[in-house]
Amino acid sequence: MDVNGSAVLAEGVRKRYGDGYALNGFDLSVPGGTVCGLLGPNGAGKTTAVRVLATLLRYEEGRAVVAGHDVAREADRVRRRIGLVGQNPAVDEELSGYRNLVMFGRLHRFGAREAGLRASRLLERFQLEEAADRPVGTYSGGMRRRLDLAVGMIPTPVVLFLDEPTVGLDPRGRNEVWRAIRELVADGTTVVLTTQYLDEADQLASRINVIDAGRVIAEDSPENLKSLVGDDRVEFVVHDARQLGVAAALVARVGDGDPVVDGDNRRVGVR
Repeated sequence: MDVNGSAVLAEGVRKRYGDGYALNGFDLSVPGGTVCGLLGPNGAGKTTAVRVLATLLRYEEGRAVVAGHDVAREADRVRRRIGLVGQNPAVDEELSGYRNLVMFGRLHRFGAREAGLRASRLLERFQLEEAADRPVGTYSGGMRRRLDLAVGMIPTPVVLFLDEPTVGLDPRGRNEVWRAIRELVADGTTVVLTTQYLDEADQLASRINVIDAGRVIAEDSPENLKSLVGDDRVEFVVHDARQLGVAAALVARVGDGDPVVDGDNRRVGVR
């Protein structure tokens, strides 16, 4: 913990990319044992913030402390106390779930016996025991993401960073991952998750930090932030991106404003 009681702390962090800043005066304070949601559109700086806090990127200005250690000066100590689950699966689809976890356990320098014990415990914890010996390529999307979470928990982290943990999942898969995250927090893990979806942040986060242009522009509880949003919004997801134009024309008839089209996630929204 930092002296102010934060498991994660960032003050005035700036990270340059090219001629601009991906983080431009980024501030964050996350109490231990809570879920912090970093909410914002693509390109807002969410993933860069996670990569900086997880010691994967160096920053030019500011201060960052994770699990009681300075990110710039004590990177090795930070790494020993965190877990990170990125947007893209890190597991080998040809190996079984059990073999994947053992492999990552060995990469964390656990002996063969300890790696096996941790793998078995995590498979049980994330309800993957029945699929333990199956190749990961046969898993559903929700099962793969739960296995990713298990990989992130191999070192028993104090802080777990989750970058877009449910992107691309169907509703059932999202609910499976949400349940697993809630259980981690109930056991005392501090979670920092990035998301584009207010409903996901609402379901999981104790506090939401809204990010735009590399800085936090709003921070509050989900309930208070929703009250600021005001008007209802209707959102649709199409199965084929080629249907977005037709869907936008249809939803324009039911809303007061122009449709907002998100091609990456096949979504059309309107107020």
